[in-house]
Amino acid sequence: MKSTKLTFLGLASALILAACTGGAAAPTAAPVAPAATTAAAKPTEPAKPAPAAGETITIEYWQYNFQVRIDAMNDLIKQFEAANPGIKVVHNSEIPNADFQTKIAAAAAAGAGPDVVTLFNGWVPAWVDAGYVIPLPEKDFPPAEIEKNFTSLVQGTKFQGKYWAIPTAVRSLALFWNKDMFKAAGLDPEKPPATLDEFVDYAKKLTKTEGGKITQQGFAVEMNGQAHQWFREVLTRQFGETPFSADNKTINYGSAKACEAFTWLTKFETDYKTGSNDLFDGATTAFTNGKLAMHIDGSFRLGALNSAKGLNFGVAVLPTRNDIKSNFGSFWTHGITKKAAADPKKLEASIKFLKFITTPAAGTLWVKYTGELPAQLSAAADPALAADPKLGAFAKQMPYSIATFFVDEAKQRQALIDAFDAVRLNKVDPCKALADAAKKDQALYDDFWAKHK
Repeated sequence: MKSTKLTFLGLASALILAACTGGAAAPTAAPVAPAATTAAAKPTEPAKPAPAAGETITIEYWQYNFQVRIDAMNDLIKQFEAANPGIKVVHNSEIPNADFQTKIAAAAAAGAGPDVVTLFNGWVPAWVDAGYVIPLPEKDFPPAEIEKNFTSLVQGTKFQGKYWAIPTAVRSLALFWNKDMFKAAGLDPEKPPATLDEFVDYAKKLTKTEGGKITQQGFAVEMNGQAHQWFREVLTRQFGETPFSADNKTINYGSAKACEAFTWLTKFETDYKTGSNDLFDGATTAFTNGKLAMHIDGSFRLGALNSAKGLNFGVAVLPTRNDIKSNFGSFWTHGITKKAAADPKKLEASIKFLKFITTPAAGTLWVKYTGELPAQLSAAADPALAADPKLGAFAKQMPYSIATFFVDEAKQRQALIDAFDAVRLNKVDPCKALADAAKKDQALYDDFWAKHK
């Protein structure tokens, strides 16, 4: 399975055909109205025989705790239950992201847990190997319909020749900037940095200190957030390296060119001292609370930032280097578990629910709540998305967004966190720290591919 470019239809009023081998089954639908100005349409539910009179089938849906996603799913569940009075959906969203996989493992071992579950696209191979999810039934999710109706990024849910999950929405990264801080620093509040050199210059100008302590951060590297993705899929390419070989078997980001990118990133804390993720409860919280001027994050952050009081911010495409554009595309997707498959009635109800929450109308509703973009090509075709002052930056970058093939996303993320910490805390040479991380990742990939020949 290769790293995949995320292609969208209809951005900036043009239709970009998806050159994909993956997607998710759902009825073809006409483009929907902009979520920001028009209420989301109710997802169309395929007609099926109703349960016997008086019978109620209860299924569980699990996702990690993230408020805007909870609100969006609660809305969809309410609509689904109204259209399907014989099915009740229990929504478990109390589990923190960091504990989610552990809780799934414990529940699966006990024969409990969800019937329909959300998972990060980078977890698919590991979850298949662990036996948490079943292949999507092809009679209900025909591969041809998957490939026709959904963004090409969804082929990231295909493993060992089968599709295992289907998303409602997808996302990319962008630069968030605080307009009020720009103005106070003498910078044009409507012109964020367009290049990496400008980004460094602005970060320095936007940093404030008092008594030797940082009181306002220009930029802080959040390696446990999206910075590891930014480094891996964007910065390495902008410095002349590809992070993986074409067959996803060889790690390339331990090279000299990749080290240039990693060194560039570490300098914000070691040399420029524009900020640290250790301050103000982390970079995301610092930006939300007006303590950080520039932040790299995903479109999923829009829902929370739009509701932050007094935050005057803009969203721009990522800064470039040598005119090289790249982005990291990702998504949380939904699968059906072995628990559901063990009960024919629960399985049927789970299939109906999964179809419902992945229609084009569901994708449009998801935009309204979260800022993530629809995974369905018909919903993504709305030119209003590209024209939106905040969503537009994400939509415009989708054609060159890349989905990483992770063997173990958690371990690969931790390897780069450890490398960054080794540099900033222990003064380890950046090239050595990065080479050690790449070596750890290569061992993961070697072991994985040895088991999947």
